[in-house]
Amino acid sequence: MTELHQRLGRCFCLVFPDLRGPEVYSASVASLAAWDSMTMIVLVSVIEEEFHVKVAYEDLPDLVSFELFLDYLGNKIHAAS
Repeated sequence: MTELHQRLGRCFCLVFPDLRGPEVYSASVASLAAWDSMTMIVLVSVIEEEFHVKVAYEDLPDLVSFELFLDYLGNKIHAAS
């Protein structure tokens, strides 16, 4: 597990405190009733603060799971370096 994976996992746990262990890494809009539009705003805010990146508003509809956020962040961080 990479540092990126772990840091993103902590972000998800802050926003979704009921997630336990490996559930975090399979989290998605489909699997979490608590993941609504307000929670998405909080999640994005936490992620932006943790990773010092800006999540583009137009990308939000595609970011519907932990894995998709992980890929998105990996691409953003790689592009910035």
